[in-house]
Amino acid sequence: MADIVIAGIMRAGAYSPNHIGNDAAIFNAVAEQLRKRGCIVNIYSEDEFIAGKVSENIILNMCRKQESIKLLQSLEDAGTLVINSGYGIENCTRERMTRILLGHNIPYPESLMVNTNEVVKPALKKAGFNTCWIKRGDFHAMHKEDVSYVRNIDEAQEVLQEYFYRGITRAVINRHLVGDLIKFYGVHGSNFFYWFYPFDEGHSKYGLEEINGKSQGIKFEIKTLKTICNDASETLDVMIYGGDCIVSPDGEVRIIDFNDWPSFAPCRNEAAPHIAKSVMAKIKEYIKNKV
Repeated sequence: MADIVIAGIMRAGAYSPNHIGNDAAIFNAVAEQLRKRGCIVNIYSEDEFIAGKVSENIILNMCRKQESIKLLQSLEDAGTLVINSGYGIENCTRERMTRILLGHNIPYPESLMVNTNEVVKPALKKAGFNTCWIKRGDFHAMHKEDVSYVRNIDEAQEVLQEYFYRGITRAVINRHLVGDLIKFYGVHGSNFFYWFYPFDEGHSKYGLEEINGKSQGIKFEIKTLKTICNDASETLDVMIYGGDCIVSPDGEVRIIDFNDWPSFAPCRNEAAPHIAKSVMAKIKEYIKNKV
């Protein structure tokens, strides 16, 4: 078999808030695992990718820039193997993700999708929302202020106005769910799945884990958690994934966030070989279909 040459495209620092080192570490660990399997992995920045410096027909990426995503999609349409899919990355932007998960009956909080310049208090009152989360709907979170916990509908209206002043035109409002917060990581098509209580482990990106606080150890079915995450991965078309969910006091599991290729920080060494193995399986299938 001819050498397998892969373009590895790193995530731009602006899209790794508080996790630049962790994102780079997992990406480099996977690249090294692929090299051990005989692949040539050439590493590029997102800016180099956008500038047209990538010519390989197999792309492994952590891209988040809008220009990168559109370019990934066009290459994918032309026959390039892209992992994660450019379409999957776009599906993880908040409003698209919300519509897709709710539309496919994947457990997720009740949500409203709104323009940031509209009066939402009547709609929130009608929906019975009080404490809730406001999240920028148009793209991935880049700053702490892109995800806001609010304690009442008056505060919600004020936060939406702040989003509007910041140039964010669309927002998703999720009902706040009471229960244990769980963070998870997985690779679709593999046996790898890792979950933990982030607050208990002191793991945080923006410090928002303290809202739900220390876990109560509510019993739930791990098999159910895995199934929900696997279904979300398949529905959103994201092979390498992570996110957060809430286990309610009665043991119900609901996803509250789902991300394309997170840092895998607590389980990097365990995850990297599984990611590489799944990537190799995709590559072999791709090569077989091209013959």
